[in-house]
Amino acid sequence: MSGPMTDRERFYATMHYQPRDRVPLCDFGYWRETIRVWHQQGLPEHVTHTNADLYFGMDYGLDRVMAATGVEVGLAPQFEEIVLEDRGDQELVQQWDGVQVLRYKWGLSIPMTLGYRLVDRDSWLKYYKPRLDPSNPARYPTDWEERVRVWRDPNRAGVITLPCGRYCGSLYGWLRNWMGVEKLSLVLYDDPAWFEEMVTTVADCIIGVMERVLATGGHFDACALWEDMCYNGGPLISPKHFKQYLVPHYRRLADLLHRHGIDVIWVDCDGKIDSLIPLWLEAGVNAMMPVEIGTWGADPIRYRKEYGRDLLMLGGFDKHILARGKKEIEQEVYRLAPLVEEGGFIPFCDHRVPPDVPLENYIFYVETARRVWGHDLYLRPGGYSDLK
Repeated sequence: MSGPMTDRERFYATMHYQPRDRVPLCDFGYWRETIRVWHQQGLPEHVTHTNADLYFGMDYGLDRVMAATGVEVGLAPQFEEIVLEDRGDQELVQQWDGVQVLRYKWGLSIPMTLGYRLVDRDSWLKYYKPRLDPSNPARYPTDWEERVRVWRDPNRAGVITLPCGRYCGSLYGWLRNWMGVEKLSLVLYDDPAWFEEMVTTVADCIIGVMERVLATGGHFDACALWEDMCYNGGPLISPKHFKQYLVPHYRRLADLLHRHGIDVIWVDCDGKIDSLIPLWLEAGVNAMMPVEIGTWGADPIRYRKEYGRDLLMLGGFDKHILARGKKEIEQEVYRLAPLVEEGGFIPFCDHRVPPDVPLENYIFYVETARRVWGHDLYLRPGGYSDLK
């Protein structure tokens, strides 16, 4: 290598098993509570969950990557967020997706769901289906022309760019959020035609928006999907139903992306994903993120042995190790190093860094990763060195 690669060049080379100066060094993000705890442990107050990746000398954070495009494939318009009841240190809120949750005012990571607006066909037709119109101009940023100009530049050196803001869609996870897993599971058996209608409507919306974005001639680096449709024992929907109802629409989306040169398609799904990986691969979704280790013992090294280079991976560093000690952190960094060197794998904490991780441990992890995975080559400066 004659010099440092750009973030985009490094990402592309890694995901295509090509020579590169080093692996991308990035993060998936941090709980807001983590940053608050770290402030008490010496982290400067100006560091927040939105800029911590820069402070720790990462190449980029995935939150910034997924917010870069500004195109919305989900509900449009979103529901108005309304505080329905003040309960002291908690509040009952109607969220942007119409779901009622009880949350702590200081930001508990996962609020408690108390009620749903999507409860039957009538509420689907009244509140949700109209918000899944791909032609709604509210889906597109007001500076559309300027963004298109940037997307069309194949030599732009900025951070990797996805075709849509946040995620490029969800076929099951959104419905589960809007309706609840129990109700959605019953619909799948009691009214499969309605289940199929909802999935198809969501898929049509996603693909309709993506067709307009991709028709600009923009150069995009990957597509990110979100599902969160597994728990510690396996998927929330059977592989049989997954293949019947979801795979055809994943295939439609993957075919569209492939026609426009996008061949890195990752899905963000927590939990035990083992029985769904072959079906995602069959459908053209070829990357898993964040490869959550969990109590079920997932392992990116095992996945590489099982699926070879067909499966790309992001994440895969057990977040629980970060809370233990420096010896365990160093051991895991070195254990994953051969897979990092092979390519097709970008390592980082297997979910947002939780607040039980001491700041001192995280800094040690960052330093070790930069040295072992990054080979101390072309590293971004970080402000954390004052805390060492």
